[in-house]
Amino acid sequence: MIIGMDEIFRIEARVIIEGMKLAWLKGYKQVEINCDNVMLTDTICNRFASISNIAEVRLIHEWRNKDWNVKFRHVLRGSNKVADCLAMAAIGKLN
Repeated sequence: MIIGMDEIFRIEARVIIEGMKLAWLKGYKQVEINCDNVMLTDTICNRFASISNIAEVRLIHEWRNKDWNVKFRHVLRGSNKVADCLAMAAIGKLN
């Protein structure tokens, strides 16, 4: 199975949406989202999300505009060890 860059972009956007939904349901009013996808982070932070042709990115924009403070930050992939560990556990490759 070959996954293209556009599919990875959409998957990472869906993960952010699910995280935002969870934080909203838990009642958090200040959230910081760390993402290692620089293109996705830039799209969201530079306010291009509202005009994106990708539905998931527009949905992130809608969730961001709710009554709370959401901050997005790019982190290096190597620094994102917790997310990598969770991803490996999800596919059964965690040692």
